[in-house]
Amino acid sequence: MAQDVPYEIPQHLREIGERRVDQARITCIQFIDAMAEASSMWMSAMPSNDVLSGFRVLQERVLRFAKQNTEAGFAMSSELFGAKNVQDLLAIQNRYAQTQTQTYVLQTQELGRLMVETVQSIQPTKQTSTTEAQ
Repeated sequence: MAQDVPYEIPQHLREIGERRVDQARITCIQFIDAMAEASSMWMSAMPSNDVLSGFRVLQERVLRFAKQNTEAGFAMSSELFGAKNVQDLLAIQNRYAQTQTQTYVLQTQELGRLMVETVQSIQPTKQTSTTEAQ
């Protein structure tokens, strides 16, 4: 039988890797926050109506999901530094893939629901315009 060969990352390399992951996480989150702020400023400059209100909610949710998914990816990356062998690495990656797949399904369902609500909020406006034109 094959023996379980330890896969040990030297401590100094682990520390360097963890610092790099933390720096990358901070940079990505700052970028997402800057995008959210820019989008918010742009949307607030637009005239307020039901259509834009629905898109604002959708936009906020997309940015929140992007931030959550980014955090999950970096958490998994940090966890990889604690792996003792290849089996640990695979278990961490497998757990992450399963969790994120479930998360993506739920996020997609929520975004779909919000998009339907937004489109439905537009429909009465179109019907009113058509009725007024007749």
